[in-house]
Amino acid sequence: MSRVLVIGANGYLGRHVFGLLDRQADLTVSGTSRSGSARWIRVDLALDRPATIGAMLATECPDVVVNCAGAVAGSVAELVGANVTGPANLLTALATHAPRAKLVHLGSAAEYGIAEPEEPIAEERPPHPTGLYGVTKLAGTELVRLAGHLGLDTVVLRVFNPIGPGAPAGSLPGRVVAELRRADLAHDVVRLGSLDAVRDFVDVRDIAEAVLAAVRATTVDVAVLNIGSGRAVPVSVVVRDLVRLSGFTGLVVAAGDGSARSADVRWQQADISAIGRQLGWKPEIGLADSLRDMWLAVA
Repeated sequence: MSRVLVIGANGYLGRHVFGLLDRQADLTVSGTSRSGSARWIRVDLALDRPATIGAMLATECPDVVVNCAGAVAGSVAELVGANVTGPANLLTALATHAPRAKLVHLGSAAEYGIAEPEEPIAEERPPHPTGLYGVTKLAGTELVRLAGHLGLDTVVLRVFNPIGPGAPAGSLPGRVVAELRRADLAHDVVRLGSLDAVRDFVDVRDIAEAVLAAVRATTVDVAVLNIGSGRAVPVSVVVRDLVRLSGFTGLVVAAGDGSARSADVRWQQADISAIGRQLGWKPEIGLADSLRDMWLAVA
């Protein structure tokens, strides 16, 4: 029976990843969070010293470590700490205290930056992030790739736009849901930023399935794999469908900029052929089901 440690198990992606892995009869799963609790081991990759992280690894003896920790917003120091220093400290601890453990690290499509419309983004495309979030996530990915070259067993799963139950208010779908609820209660208009972008939305439960496939894989021959739906969907379609699901009949006003994390990126679509070949994974949950379940989770 394999032992798996999920770091950041209390976050949006981490909760779904931990939940799926914990339901597998052949895995023994533990999880960490920055605050700690009766359920989670307290670990903060950005603030704890590698020796402290290493002591935790020595106690848990994981065969696989899944790193779901990170930050999508905050100050320069906060983003660098969560997305660069954190992975660096984890890799240092792994090299000393658990050198045989596999590391599955979650990256972000923001690492790619601006893409050509109608051209799916493959892993071989050189990354050129346009914002601080993408820059720091890319730095973390490059550290993981380097560790792989130096002998650790590592793979980066580069996640496109997560959607589905529990989507946080900081994500585009989460912001739309929160604004629909606010406007309905206040009998106000829905106020959103620009809806001109096109994105690849992938259900968070499909992301968890991809992580499970990576955990179980005996070998992965590439350093980075995309996780997406393989479909380009206008943001306006997501908003339209959520408005319909909510039953909101008021006015929706879209003005200003979109997400600060990717305001310059107008179009994204993942090429997911590599993860199909390497892990046998493909997305199973359609956008309509993702949006329905996301709305029902807060209704």
